[in-house]
Amino acid sequence: MITIPDGAFAPSMPAKSRIASSLLLAVVCASLGACAVVPGDKAYGLRDQQSSIKLPVRQSEAAEPAPENVSIKPITAELIIEQMKLAAAERPTATSTNMNGRAPKGSVMPPAPDYKVAPGDVLTIIVWDHPELTTPAGQYRAADQAGTVVNEDGTIYYPYVGTLQVTGKTTRQIRDMLVRSLAKYIEKVQLDVRVAAFRSQRVYVVGEVTKPGLLPITDVPMTVLEAVNQAGGFGPEADHSRVLLTRKGTTYRVDIQAMYENGATEQNALLETGDILNVQDRSFNKIFVLGAVQKPGSLVMTKKRSTLAEALADSGYIAQEQANPKWIYVMRGGSDTPELFHLDGSSPDAMLLADRFTLKPRDIVYVDAADVVRWNRVITNVLPTAQTLNQTSAARYPLFGGRQP
Repeated sequence: MITIPDGAFAPSMPAKSRIASSLLLAVVCASLGACAVVPGDKAYGLRDQQSSIKLPVRQSEAAEPAPENVSIKPITAELIIEQMKLAAAERPTATSTNMNGRAPKGSVMPPAPDYKVAPGDVLTIIVWDHPELTTPAGQYRAADQAGTVVNEDGTIYYPYVGTLQVTGKTTRQIRDMLVRSLAKYIEKVQLDVRVAAFRSQRVYVVGEVTKPGLLPITDVPMTVLEAVNQAGGFGPEADHSRVLLTRKGTTYRVDIQAMYENGATEQNALLETGDILNVQDRSFNKIFVLGAVQKPGSLVMTKKRSTLAEALADSGYIAQEQANPKWIYVMRGGSDTPELFHLDGSSPDAMLLADRFTLKPRDIVYVDAADVVRWNRVITNVLPTAQTLNQTSAARYPLFGGRQP
């Protein structure tokens, strides 16, 4: 609490003395606690390398998040080598991973099964030397129009055979059933069964693809990559590493980028009927550059690849007249354990470390301000108050003979 003596700003005081008193008041206010007077961040306290901050850290899956001290880690060559080893160990090799990055049990891709007929499919049954059985509706009609449609109860009707249950059976099994039944009426039956129209099984492809919609599953097995290609390929804003596959109420994450770059072909999961494939956009892959930089804001990572040097360069680099390059921080809170890193960028060779320090989505890069800038902010906030006090003390009151009442 600052006490102003009576008469400190009396009208009889010379103008220079009043200005000097006002400036003295501003200096005292600033010295009592600049961080408390000036609104804004408190990153200045992190300059002590032994300091730490309290962040909610997840202790276990069942436990509630509890605050825990997170120490500042300096960005050194040893730290970058350690991160490179961890990144190599975390490369996905499973068919699909769930939202926490773990592969579900039994995720190894099974061999492609034969297509099984279901209600809605159209079959073409060809009996050689018996055109009356092959095309009873006429030979000039399309196969999907002249074929035999599988009924809702999974049955078909065929001459001399009657009603036949075909749901869940392959074309080979249906052919054997028809041969046995027609052998009673035709000698040396030569018969073939094909699927003329695939209408029973389909998958849904949505999100950042060129042509989202329904895709039928045919006798050619459909994988994740095949489904994306049939949907017109990835859109310009697609995240190749974040393709969500929803199957029977469970959502998995498929990393197609790992398939391209790391040879993880196991990521190309085999799709089943009813699967929903959602190609996510790149909005999740953002990093934030704040503080004393030329263009603070958010940046979208290209294929989840960005370094600290690239982020600073894309933001116009640090503001030379405001920043202190000695204090550059990277705050990472996307994992179970938040992390806080510090880079001393006062020397040019520190940018070599920054170019090797890989950022992750949702990282926050912060460049602290210089001490003189912090001082100017204090003066800017205190000076209007000092000027107001100075003008008030210099007021004249004509009713009292120019004296204060």
